[in-house]
Order: sequence, then structure tokens, then C-alpha cells
Amino acid sequence: MTEAKDLERAFARIVQLVDQRGLPGVSRSSGASPALLVADSTLAELHDEAVLALACPRHQKVLLMDISPKVYFETEQQVGQNVVLVHLDKIDDEELSLRLHDAWEYVAPDNLRKYVD
Repeated sequence: MTEAKDLERAFARIVQLVDQRGLPGVSRSSGASPALLVADSTLAELHDEAVLALACPRHQKVLLMDISPKVYFETEQQVGQNVVLVHLDKIDDEELSLRLHDAWEYVAPDNLRKYVD
């Protein structure tokens, strides 16, 4: 039961930050892992209560991992993919909010991007 509550709490944090940014077109996935989608593209997926997979262009992922390797990382599965993993216990809400915004801009279609500064 504790794991489920921890997962719910972690996902609620992600949802709250996205809501605070006012990012349009975001919906929740009905898949096995809690996830947020934008126009059927994955914005963020919670692997467990401590790790978030976040849409991210490869060049930006490399920079993030170089600058903050304790926060941003990848496993063999994400090598070459446009996804970066985030240690949620090592990132504050302000930075996570910015990364969620960046991820949204990366996956959102043009017709949604025009509504966000």
C-alpha cells in the first residue's frame, strides 16, 4: 500500500506542476505506468516513485546529464532515445517545472504551442 501511495504522491507532484504552468492539451494515460500525454505523444512517464522519464531532445539530454549527473541520467534502454530520466528526489519543483515545460514544447503540436508564451 505504501508504494502505491508514494507513486500517487509523485504523480500528483508532476500533475500539479504541469497544471501550474497552464500547459494545454495534457491528458493522463490509462496505461500501466502513470503518464502524461500531449496529442498522443508521451510528455512524462513515472517509472516508480523516484524516477520520471521525460521527453527530451537528445542534444539537450546530453547537456543535462553533463551539468547535473545526480539528477539526470539514462539507462541502456534510453541511449539514443529522446528521453531523459530524472531522479525526483534530487530535483526541486522550480527546475522540474521548467523541464516539464521544455518537454511539453518538444512534443506539443504547433496548434497547441501558440497558446503558451
